[in-house]
Amino acid sequence: MVISIIKAEYIGDYKIEFFFSDGVQNILDFTDFLQNAKNPMTRKYLDKKLFSHFSIEYGDIIWNDYEMCFPIWDLHEGRI
Repeated sequence: MVISIIKAEYIGDYKIEFFFSDGVQNILDFTDFLQNAKNPMTRKYLDKKLFSHFSIEYGDIIWNDYEMCFPIWDLHEGRI
C-alpha cells in the first residue's frame, strides 16, 4: 500500500497535524529538528511565518519547491 499525506494543518509553533491516506493522524513537532539543523537553508524555517507556508504536492509535504521535505513513511511513523 502506498501511503500519502492527504491533508496537513499548521497548529502553531512548529507543529503540524498530518492526515494520511490510510486513516492515520498524528501531530509532529519540528522544533528539535529545526533548532539542531546545521544547514542555513533549513534553519531559516525557524521563522514561523516561513514554516507555516508549506504545501501538499503528490501526497508529500514540501516547503518552497522541495527546499525542505521529509520521507512520508517517517512522518507517518511520527519521526522527523
